[in-house]
Amino acid sequence: MPLGERSIRSLAGVHPDLVKVVLLAAATSPITFIVTEGLRTLERQVILVSEGKSKTMRSRHLGPVSHAVDLAVVLDDGTISWEKPTYRLLASTVKMAAAELGVPIEWGGEAFGTWFDGPHFQLPWKDYPAEAPNLNPEGQVNET
Repeated sequence: MPLGERSIRSLAGVHPDLVKVVLLAAATSPITFIVTEGLRTLERQVILVSEGKSKTMRSRHLGPVSHAVDLAVVLDDGTISWEKPTYRLLASTVKMAAAELGVPIEWGGEAFGTWFDGPHFQLPWKDYPAEAPNLNPEGQVNET
């Protein structure tokens, strides 16, 4: 199913390779999903870390180009699912799209040890080494 306008807007500022993966996944997915976030501001990242919704200030969402997206599974009744099995199905679809395009991808459901971040997909640091700003734990840019 094609992505809606909100999802397309959320892909603004996302690396083109990741955009291609998300668009192919949306076109071939047996489940409906939306893009909830791509490029993220430093201020938002500070808030997410302080709320425990993110574990790092070195997020792939930080720009100037985002190397990560968060996707949400939409159920038939229009509500969002946060259940792990639905994100495993979504991850399978995204990984197949990435493989078809030859784009390496990491999924937050298996990339962060014991912390399950099912909605999160990112381009690997080793293949896409663009650094996020050098930040201290308070979210301030370190001058080095």
